[in-house]
Amino acid sequence: MIAAQVIFWCSVILLAHSYFIYPLLVRIISIGKKQNKNCFSLTGELPEVSILLAVFNEEEVMNQKILSTLDSSYPVSKLEFLIGSDASTDDTEEIIRRCSVQFPQIKYYPFKNRTGKAGIMNHLAARAGGEILLLTDANVMFSRQTIFELVKHFKNDSIALVAGNILNSEVKSDGISKQESTYQAFENNLKYREGVLWGAMMGASGGCYTVRSEYFSPTPENFIVDDFYITIAALEKGGKAICELEASCYEDVSNLSKEEFRRKSRIATGNFQILRRFWKLLSPGRGEMAFAFFSHKILRWLGPFFILTAYLSSFVLSFQHDYYKFFFWIQTILLLTPLIDLVLIKLKIHLHGLRYISHFYMMNLAMLNGFFKFLRGVKHNVW
Repeated sequence: MIAAQVIFWCSVILLAHSYFIYPLLVRIISIGKKQNKNCFSLTGELPEVSILLAVFNEEEVMNQKILSTLDSSYPVSKLEFLIGSDASTDDTEEIIRRCSVQFPQIKYYPFKNRTGKAGIMNHLAARAGGEILLLTDANVMFSRQTIFELVKHFKNDSIALVAGNILNSEVKSDGISKQESTYQAFENNLKYREGVLWGAMMGASGGCYTVRSEYFSPTPENFIVDDFYITIAALEKGGKAICELEASCYEDVSNLSKEEFRRKSRIATGNFQILRRFWKLLSPGRGEMAFAFFSHKILRWLGPFFILTAYLSSFVLSFQHDYYKFFFWIQTILLLTPLIDLVLIKLKIHLHGLRYISHFYMMNLAMLNGFFKFLRGVKHNVW
């Protein structure tokens, strides 16, 4: 029974560390500390920037994306916009051709066969002429200041990568966009503080981030999460990664649980690929970066297993201790929240507090699903 108690409390503490203790610790020790101040000014000499965009059937947002990107306070003469179409079958390619007449900064690369986002980004990066690469997604819209706020930090030679602050453009009450927006804000603030403290921001969001060209690492074939791969590879090379909260951009986050579950399962599969490739970065010799990697990412990825071991060990212990019987039944109720929430949704009842709990367990279920997909092997990374 001692073994069961050790398993239970280790599972609870490690789960709590990743979601509560570590973020609180980072928040406390970052009080009074400032982001990098060695920045370019908008009126000074600025570096050339290559914007990289891979698209597949994005006709609904393509025109808006191009306009929002090039309507920038950053000097247009310093920008080139490389767009690769992954064998789109709608009007995406026609929109790009039309816009390229109006904007000579656009360089268009059509792919005849499906390649996947990572493969296209690798291709575009190899053809980019800018000192700074800006990687973005078609459904992420920029403000006029976004590009400058990202690029200004590269005056500091130690900065390898800067992530933007992606905000949800529309929060709805009848789905999960409110919960996703809250989690996204929580993550962005945690990443900002990791950058402030150690220059070890744990993972840019693929929708908007910049990387110094010499720190760009092509994503290996069949790797799924290219954004995190590029971030962690830059850290491995000794560069610093930070998050700039003033580099605001906007994305319409999914409001449907099924869509988000598929997306998070796919990301989770890629996360375990990252762990297999970069596990040596957990070495104590890597210092604060290893601590951030372990606390923020590894423990999150192992979260489903901690939930399962805590539940099963409390079940075993419940036969001898009422104390653990209480924990067992509390966990049973919590594990049932996704089912309860689903029933309430069908009745058009939306309890947002309950949905936060439900969303937490659904995210962990997606993580578990992604783990088993990883074990089966990733045959391609096409969308």
